[in-house]
Amino acid sequence: MDALPTWISCILVFVTSALWLQLAQAQSTGVATHIDNPIVLQRADPWLVRHEQTGCYTFIGTSPKFNEIELRQACRLNDLKLAEPKVVWRKHETGPMSTNIWAPELHQIEGSWYIYYAAAPKDKPFNIRMYALKNTHADPMQGQWQEVGQIKTHLDTFSLDATTFEHRGKRYLVWAQQDKERTYNSALWLAQMDSPTTIKMPVTLLSEPTLEWEVQGYKVNEGAAVIKHGKRIFITYSASATDHRYAMGLLWADIDADLTDAASWHKQAEPLFETNADLGRFGPGHNGFTLAEDGKTPLMIYHSRDYKELQGSPLSDPNRHARVRVVGFDENGMLKVYPEKLD
Repeated sequence: MDALPTWISCILVFVTSALWLQLAQAQSTGVATHIDNPIVLQRADPWLVRHEQTGCYTFIGTSPKFNEIELRQACRLNDLKLAEPKVVWRKHETGPMSTNIWAPELHQIEGSWYIYYAAAPKDKPFNIRMYALKNTHADPMQGQWQEVGQIKTHLDTFSLDATTFEHRGKRYLVWAQQDKERTYNSALWLAQMDSPTTIKMPVTLLSEPTLEWEVQGYKVNEGAAVIKHGKRIFITYSASATDHRYAMGLLWADIDADLTDAASWHKQAEPLFETNADLGRFGPGHNGFTLAEDGKTPLMIYHSRDYKELQGSPLSDPNRHARVRVVGFDENGMLKVYPEKLD
């Protein structure tokens, strides 16, 4: 075979060098050079736990049939869609946990695993309340999950999307709940916890849906998630109807502030993350945070659809898929979502 022309050889050397550099960077950081989004199909309200000991992930999200809670595990984000799910709990045939099993979240607290989730009775499907499961096994895919009751708050009203975090030796719960004295569907509330399933009074009203982008279709603040960086603690949340108008907002407080003082919290006027039709991203929201495979790079997991016109209603259309994005912080220490090239 004749020798390749010099200009072709130079191109091959350049391309090969670029590929090796990309591989070396991926190996040095542990961040996948390509995130194969969606990472799990037809799972809204996604939540990811990265296990420090193994670097592997446990995924949980809302089943499109709203009838069960399942977990799946993989050591690579791109393998989660291939992982075999395991159903760890199913709805009851009757009673307060017999329909609308929504937005489960997985947390390890004091050596045990907890799943917070929402449920309602069949005869009153929107009388939704928050409940918890507990598992004492080191691996949430193993052991027995037991019901540990309702998470009760200051109001006996529509409530869901419980999430928890620890800060300065204190544990907090953030959730979405309706106040019948107001005209909105749900606001965000915060309280200290005195156990993994009970809160202390009083509670703090964090955010009500008052901005124009928060009241499209429904007046909603929900789906909170917490991330800390530098001098601030951030809470992301979702707002409006769960179609293409769904979007994510941002609250923040000083890291040393009294988190139970509503005055400590600030609210960004514009959405942090919203529909981008040019990129086929419709109604992104209900996010969580975890770390990439390098154990350092912060990731945001969220759901969205890839089309605008629903197949039925927002609840009957199953195609809210779980996706992952790299996030970071700007020169002022504010949370930012990195460009769409990683979507």
